[in-house]
Amino acid sequence: MSRPQYELSGVRAQLEQSAAGILETERALFASRRPRSEAQHQQSESGLFDGVPQHWMLDWPSPFPAIIETASGVTLTDIDGNRLTDLCLGDTGAMFGHGPEPVLKALANAGTRGLTTMLPSSDAHVVGRLLAERFGLPRWQLAATASDANRFAIRVARAVTGRAKLLVFDGCYHGAVDDTLVDLVDGRTVSRRNLLGQVRDLGEHTVSVPFNDEAALAAALAGNDIACVLAEPVMTNCGMILPDPGFHTTLRRLTREAGTLLLIDETHTISTGPGGYTRMPGLEPDLMVMGKPIGGGIPVSVWGMTEAISDKLHVIRREQSGHGHSGIGTTLSGSAIQLACLRACLEEVMTDDAYRVMNARADRIEAGFKAVIAESGLDWTVSRVGARLEVVFSPRPVRNAAEARAAASDTIEQAVHLSMLNLGYLLTPFHNMVLVSPSLSTEEADGLVGAFAKVLARLTERDDA
Repeated sequence: MSRPQYELSGVRAQLEQSAAGILETERALFASRRPRSEAQHQQSESGLFDGVPQHWMLDWPSPFPAIIETASGVTLTDIDGNRLTDLCLGDTGAMFGHGPEPVLKALANAGTRGLTTMLPSSDAHVVGRLLAERFGLPRWQLAATASDANRFAIRVARAVTGRAKLLVFDGCYHGAVDDTLVDLVDGRTVSRRNLLGQVRDLGEHTVSVPFNDEAALAAALAGNDIACVLAEPVMTNCGMILPDPGFHTTLRRLTREAGTLLLIDETHTISTGPGGYTRMPGLEPDLMVMGKPIGGGIPVSVWGMTEAISDKLHVIRREQSGHGHSGIGTTLSGSAIQLACLRACLEEVMTDDAYRVMNARADRIEAGFKAVIAESGLDWTVSRVGARLEVVFSPRPVRNAAEARAAASDTIEQAVHLSMLNLGYLLTPFHNMVLVSPSLSTEEADGLVGAFAKVLARLTERDDA
């Protein structure tokens, strides 16, 4: 049975009113199923700030965080015995499932061979070769997180170009790198509103422009004073925003004309395929960063560079005096345990077969989501980057952060998220992104679509809810 299409402006108030009621019910249901999690979270003697290891763990729409006992494959079990099918996967930290067998084996072996020595392990040269072969850049370094890797790559870009400024796209997220924590407000680049302890104007050395805006990009680069453009090939933080046809070709041409380096952050878009999004359209970056998923859940990231940058970096380092103190690298970066897990992932986890399974399941989920949205009469879209999907509350794909913010609704997002969680499916707590692991079965993919149908039926207050 076909249903009339709602108009975005006319239905928003109705949907948000319905979502508010759903949230109240779902929060109570969540709490009733997790008395042990609630009690443990509320223990005043906990030495943790706000009772959690990281304060942002309270940003989930649940009344308190579920405390996880075990995580395996795509199954999470909390201390109250509730089981969840995980489509969040640590926001890509466990993109290939929790505890891949090759990584667990590497961890066990590393424990007997030493964890960190501040010297290369026997895996180092193999890892370097694998990274070069897979991602196309010839020279690589390791770090602990993508935030660190981005910091180091930016520092190198500034060193080899002799320029100070960085360009990012409005709505970006590249970890906890100070220079990138900016927003574009009324045409000005300003520090993000909620930053803690911010003591300088980040707009002094960072320029932000809208994604997909070739004219704004050209104008920003015209001064020939930008060291590098740092970009996700597909934006994933303010919502999933795909590049317009030809945008990346223009980005690469304009950066080269301006003598500006192109730094691509593939931390989230590695969901595209074994070589990331960069290997598909041939972006030809000068620098590249990847974090979270590349170590199977172990804190490790990588950053690579062209031969030309490597050569310039050698010259700069030879001109320095003294040992170290370059501002690049930490003692635990490049450790034996990182190299072992990274090698296991590259050789045995991040395989062509794994991506085939991930994309097949994502195909099924995408088709199911679109059918459910159409049946619900909602004029929403589904954005996708390989094994990563997101439902956008807009009748057409959004092209930049301003459009993504206008389409978003915290109330609807939270209601969908918590309803799905109570039905047994964990999505990311922001934008309700779905990340598909090779461990996800066809039945679990279909169950996710079925749960989504139930949630939309309630949200639109249909008779079949």
